Amino acid sequence: MIILSHRGYWKSVDEKNTRVAFDRSFSLGFGTETDLRDREGELVISHDPAMYDALPAEAFFSVYRHHAQDLPLALNIKADGLQKLLKATLLEHEIQNYFVFDMSVPDMISYIKTGLRVFTRQSDYEPNPVLYDQSQGVWIDGFNTDWVDEDAIEKHLKRGKQVCLVSPDLHGRPFEAFWEKLARMPVTTSPDVMLCTDHPEQARKIFHG
Repeated sequence: MIILSHRGYWKSVDEKNTRVAFDRSFSLGFGTETDLRDREGELVISHDPAMYDALPAEAFFSVYRHHAQDLPLALNIKADGLQKLLKATLLEHEIQNYFVFDMSVPDMISYIKTGLRVFTRQSDYEPNPVLYDQSQGVWIDGFNTDWVDEDAIEKHLKRGKQVCLVSPDLHGRPFEAFWEKLARMPVTTSPDVMLCTDHPEQARKIFHG
């Protein structure tokens, strides 16, 4: 199980998607999820519509490269049409261990055509992931329930897909019982299975001992 911090490893809400949260996450060896938008033609890190103080994506990727570890990046696409800007930035920083996800379906088609690594999504609202065969992995989410079981994960792995599980805490739900269930599944020891959470150090203790 590979652990990803959600919007960096933040200790207070105001640290989400900030340089300090990213630096903490990478320094502790966690993969990281973050949000990408554009502002006046520049890629920036922002979950909501970008304000003047949004962190430039260049700064995020520079922090990543500073730590010189090939940690996975989950890039949540929050605006259409970022493909060319993002591809150029990833090539400039020589970043290969990443995936993009959560964009609209028409935009997703463009990401696939651009040759970027795309994860489709499966959830309690989307039982049938779109563009599955063209995707490198699956972002598995439970908006209302912890519906994921071992069969659901194993099915994707057998078809050569990576899997990233959304921890219930991202939706404000208790996560302990879900983690206990995951810890009993042999399939979650696969290096192709990831967990995205706001509590990466707790997850590391549960899944890595």
